[in-house]
Amino acid sequence: MPGPGKLTVAVVVTPEVTASTVFGIYDMFAAVGRDWAFLTAGAAGTPRAGAVLVGRDSRPIQVANGVWLRAETSFANCPTPDIVYVPELFVPPDAAPCGRFKTERKWLRKWHAEGATLASACSGTLMLAEAGLLDGCKATTHWAYCDRMAERHPDVDVEPDRFLVASGEGQRIITAGGVTSYLDLGLFLIARFFGTEEAMRVARSWLIDWHRDGQLPFASLARAAQTRDGMIADMQEWIADNYVHPAPVATMVTLSHLPARTFKRRFKAATGLAPLDYVHSIRIEEAKQMLETTERPIEQIATEVGYEDSSFFRRLFRRKVGLPPHAYRQRFQSFRQALAEAADSHA
Repeated sequence: MPGPGKLTVAVVVTPEVTASTVFGIYDMFAAVGRDWAFLTAGAAGTPRAGAVLVGRDSRPIQVANGVWLRAETSFANCPTPDIVYVPELFVPPDAAPCGRFKTERKWLRKWHAEGATLASACSGTLMLAEAGLLDGCKATTHWAYCDRMAERHPDVDVEPDRFLVASGEGQRIITAGGVTSYLDLGLFLIARFFGTEEAMRVARSWLIDWHRDGQLPFASLARAAQTRDGMIADMQEWIADNYVHPAPVATMVTLSHLPARTFKRRFKAATGLAPLDYVHSIRIEEAKQMLETTERPIEQIATEVGYEDSSFFRRLFRRKVGLPPHAYRQRFQSFRQALAEAADSHA
């Protein structure tokens, strides 16, 4: 438990959380004031913050990745938190967590009303949304959850391109994107409560690099869920093999034997994307693979994935991915090569 005078971070634990996003933040705040002196002078400094695991009770629970953990205190007995943090929740993007977290939602609303800063990593943002705390606010979550969250919570302004969003009264609700963005979230909170210099010390100690390009470069655009609608599933299979077709949507309409308006409505209901957006997503994903694994000119790649106008392709790619094609290649081709070389050297 955090001692007197320390900033208190309450970490919400449920069976749906994953251990890395729980203990990553736990360890980051334990490092504040302590680790830099230990690494540079050989003697640990005085800790200035501490985290406490908070749950419904203190019985051990097995969390999503199989680790057993136990809350250090209950919601009823938690010391007054300065920050309340909701880790990643291992729930499917298409499954709304409605009704799962009634106790947690009530507790979050209580501490937000009393002035605590609320923070979430990855899909933990869903709990804040279910609690109604994000209505009228900007927010982000893991890229795979953004579309569905926007559908379920139309009063939330979901920003899928951003990895960190501060919003709400006094900017006291901080939401972070994909799983490892909890590192950016931790640094942001440390900077806010302890200053930039302390955040930089933690970043240097932990070798943390800021996700300055956001999370879109990491996102898979072709992530629409497979559907139980057999006809639409057939069209998904068809477009996967024929995405370079010059008139893919018109052809799918013909193959479906449905009126164009009916097909488009049914396709979007089943996949979450309009047919043309789905085609663009498939094409851009293929282009990303080519950029990572080949040296083909960008104009050639544009043609090979179905775009005769390479300037249109460049604009579309940047809008969808957050980086222009050449910058994406520069970043992710070298990343892929480094991983492959490391694997080969230890084979």
